[in-house]
Amino acid sequence: MSMFSLFKKKRNKKAPEAEEKKEDAVVEEQEQQEPEPEAEPESKPQDEPKPERTETREELPSAVDDCAQVTAESHAAKTAPEAKEAAQPEVVNEPEPTAEPEPESETKSEAKPEHKPEHKPEPTEVAPKEKGEKKGFWARLTQGLRRTSGSIGSGLIGVFRGKKIDDDLFEELETQLLMADLGVATTTKIIDNLTKQADRKQLKDAEALYELLQEQLAEILKPVDKRLEIPESDSPYVILMTGVNGVGKTTTIGKLAKQFKAEGKSVMLAAGDTFRAAAVEQLQVWGERNDIPVIAQHTGADSASVLYDALQAAKARDVDVLIADTAGRLQNKANLMEELKKLVRVMKKLDPEAPHEVMLTLDAGTGQNAISQAKLFTEAVGVSGIVMTKLDGTAKGGVIFAVADQFAIPIRYIGVGESLEDLRPFVAKDFIAALFDRNVDESEQTTAS
Repeated sequence: MSMFSLFKKKRNKKAPEAEEKKEDAVVEEQEQQEPEPEAEPESKPQDEPKPERTETREELPSAVDDCAQVTAESHAAKTAPEAKEAAQPEVVNEPEPTAEPEPESETKSEAKPEHKPEHKPEPTEVAPKEKGEKKGFWARLTQGLRRTSGSIGSGLIGVFRGKKIDDDLFEELETQLLMADLGVATTTKIIDNLTKQADRKQLKDAEALYELLQEQLAEILKPVDKRLEIPESDSPYVILMTGVNGVGKTTTIGKLAKQFKAEGKSVMLAAGDTFRAAAVEQLQVWGERNDIPVIAQHTGADSASVLYDALQAAKARDVDVLIADTAGRLQNKANLMEELKKLVRVMKKLDPEAPHEVMLTLDAGTGQNAISQAKLFTEAVGVSGIVMTKLDGTAKGGVIFAVADQFAIPIRYIGVGESLEDLRPFVAKDFIAALFDRNVDESEQTTAS
């Protein structure tokens, strides 16, 4: 037998074996391709190298068909494992694109709940503003007098509750009234009256003495409960505003002007405080906002000439109310008080009855210093009305009782806040009721607990 026929037989024997290997590789390829969709969402790179084994086995029979030598088959079979190892690094890079969509889906799902809490706080922020707008005069008054009420008023409940009417009780009450800045004279007057009435009425309950204290304080404020009334006249009703620096005089003028205009009166303002540039600008701002004319001159001008020009203009324009601002001055400066007297004399040249109202602005937080201010301003120009400002910012609002008791000057307005509505005409009955409002004191105790 020739060498060619022998080689041919060997080749025929190898052919069915190669076909069987090829069929096995196809079966394994189908089995390995089925779990591929499961491996991609799990993003496990360890399970994905299996499809590469089918590719290397497919290359093996193709190499046998193309090669004409038997030694090539055995060489291809030996190099197959090396081909598997060489293909593995390519498999490691394949899971990278599959891993990218997974975090995108997570961020989309996480982004949905983040928008929900942003809309929740919006209704809670609007609610308090609506409540503040609906707040009436009584609520403003009780809230503005809260600090003063803590020292004299509902805050005195603890002094009387569960106590016997004796000298110790009166001594404790006297200390409390002095701390509230009622002054020595007014406090002594109140304690003496309470002692006499308690003996005469034979009071046994301290709660009854607490009610008697309210009556005593109301009696002090009744004579000064006189509202400012502006009569109809052919000439302007002139209000001269006085006071020391920093009591809120210019702000009070702006609020009064707006209230008078709301009542249907024509108003004009005179910037008589020529020493402070900010005072002129502040008054002009009030005038622009409320469409009220303001008569002013340059800083440092003579205040008397400003008021003279303003009164002439008010007469010419048939204005109902002229409010004149003046520079703040200390009550112990004789030269400044003389200048204030000059302003009054100049206005009387145009109108013998002017000014019709000399209104003194007092800061409730100054305490007993307000007593000396009221005394010296009254001696200089004859104060006819008082505005007690900043009652909301002090616990020493008891000075209003001392001023009323010693001078009996009508208290025209009280200021219990910064808004326009917080400057209100003084009503003694409402003031005492708000000062001794137990609901305010009880609400503070519940919120504190």
